Amino acid sequence: MKLLDRLTSEVLVADGAMGTLLYSYGIDYCYEELNVTRPDAVANIHRDYVKAGADVIQTNTYGAGLFKLGRYGLEGQMEEINRAAMRLAKGAAPEGRYVLGTIGGVRGIQSNGPALEEIVESTVRQAAVLLEGDPDGLLLETYYDLEELAAVVRRLRKLTELPIVAQVSLQEPENLQDGTALNDAFRLLESEGADVVGVNCRLGPFHTIRAFEQAELPERAFLSAAPNASLPALREGRFVYSSGADYFGRSAVRLRNEGVRLIGGCCGTTPDHIREAKKQLEGLAPVTAKHVAPRIPQEIREADPLSREPIHEQAQKRRTVIVELDTPRHLETDAYFHAAQTLYEAGIDAVTLADNSLASPRISNLAMGSLLKYRHGVHPLIHITCRDRNLIGLQSHLMGLDALGIADILAITGDPAKVGDFPGASNVYDVSSMELIRLIKGLNEGLSFSGKSLRKKTNFSVAAAFNPNVKVLSKAVRRLEKKIEAGADYFITQPVYTKEKIIEIHEETKHLGIPIFIGIMPLTHIRNAEFLHNEVPGIQLSGEVLERMRACGEDRAAGAAEGVQIAKELIDTAAKLFNGIYLITPFLRYEMTLDLFRHIRQIDRRKESESYADITN
Repeated sequence: MKLLDRLTSEVLVADGAMGTLLYSYGIDYCYEELNVTRPDAVANIHRDYVKAGADVIQTNTYGAGLFKLGRYGLEGQMEEINRAAMRLAKGAAPEGRYVLGTIGGVRGIQSNGPALEEIVESTVRQAAVLLEGDPDGLLLETYYDLEELAAVVRRLRKLTELPIVAQVSLQEPENLQDGTALNDAFRLLESEGADVVGVNCRLGPFHTIRAFEQAELPERAFLSAAPNASLPALREGRFVYSSGADYFGRSAVRLRNEGVRLIGGCCGTTPDHIREAKKQLEGLAPVTAKHVAPRIPQEIREADPLSREPIHEQAQKRRTVIVELDTPRHLETDAYFHAAQTLYEAGIDAVTLADNSLASPRISNLAMGSLLKYRHGVHPLIHITCRDRNLIGLQSHLMGLDALGIADILAITGDPAKVGDFPGASNVYDVSSMELIRLIKGLNEGLSFSGKSLRKKTNFSVAAAFNPNVKVLSKAVRRLEKKIEAGADYFITQPVYTKEKIIEIHEETKHLGIPIFIGIMPLTHIRNAEFLHNEVPGIQLSGEVLERMRACGEDRAAGAAEGVQIAKELIDTAAKLFNGIYLITPFLRYEMTLDLFRHIRQIDRRKESESYADITN
């Protein structure tokens, strides 16, 4: 009898984890390569699950696609590894048991990897190899990205008439990471051609059952579930799962009561868990009718009103000047607050605070930004780097900013730790700056990074970084276009040191339609100029600027004066083409920045006078 025929009248039990058992044997590398190098280990696990009563076993090919094998340099062995996996599973499955060819999802919360079309093509190639081995169906598991899974199901449905099992992974029981409700996801997958739809991995039995309590029975497809054994704990550097087999068996019955017909296990589960599930499900018929109370959508409040216009909206209307003041690397803060307040009282629009610039620890910009706002009346613009915080820390940080009423932020990837004071420190980089922008815009819709409701929207205005100091500016502009698609409201550039570059930036970006703040940083002396030019990524000085600074020799006062003069000349050009000017203060020498700001104001007053004269004449 075929798999779908059995599911019509029975609850079937699938196998449990493969990687967990291999990991327990001390194997901690590419598990899929073991299909070739250690076939005995893989085959023994399949046989153990069959002995435990599994009706369905899956091939050891979750990570045997081109992209995942590529992490180990094994993409050239994709066909060999998948063929070997199918032989091992088929060899372990006696008559009346079923083998599913398994394919794992590629995308996680990150979306800057392979393009969707490339993922689908890779999946088709892997599926074609698995189908050569005559499986009883295909299992698509651990898909966090619904768009990816739907596209894969759609394409594979054209490739085969065999059953397709499509399983999503949830960050939260109620919905996927993009906020899609589980029932909506199941309906989509069913409409694309999936025969079985379900949930696997990430959640233990308790939360998986919670997810299915709200799951309606599909019109045509069947439901499946493969929870983890429990939530994982980290002991002596290894992940362990504490759930007992009896608890897992009782949970399998509860999943059956919610209408699930194919029940297996994911991370942490063993043949003991599957044996107990088989025992407790014995003789239970599938649920054919189920009442699910309508889901009451949780209200998401509108964002708190802003106390002033966001920076990008200001720059669309008038000249806007923001000033970077890096927070101190020590605990003496009086000079910092004095500099910020002096500049703000002069009329700048915001003080921007870098996030541990050049990977060196400074006083938290969240703390200093809050003090600027509430003690000194200065409007802060907070930089957020992906280097220092994982997704948990990033969301917590952003929620804190919203609670403090700080809405103007700059999302950046961040310099690697090796350039800073602690070169051995870890780089996090859970996401890139582009992905962070997209996630922040999700917060503006009231959605957590995991897709869960935050009950209130944020109202962040998000700037993105722009390094124009490259050989081919058009390539950098294409990246800006992608950042706009992700949700960037405006751009802030690295320091620019030639008029020609400023003009080129204008010509290449005028079609973008959003503000660009041109970075201007005065040089202080020749050693400062040579350091920036030769050692700091993203900064490039012209030969003319270097010669002008060299002409000042070691005279620091003359060097600073020349640096300010060069910056004023650059401002003269930038002010004609851009509303946004980004003044970067060197070494807290705010008097240099103040001089430049006054120069900008003179330009604006002169322009206003000329406009008035034109009107009156």
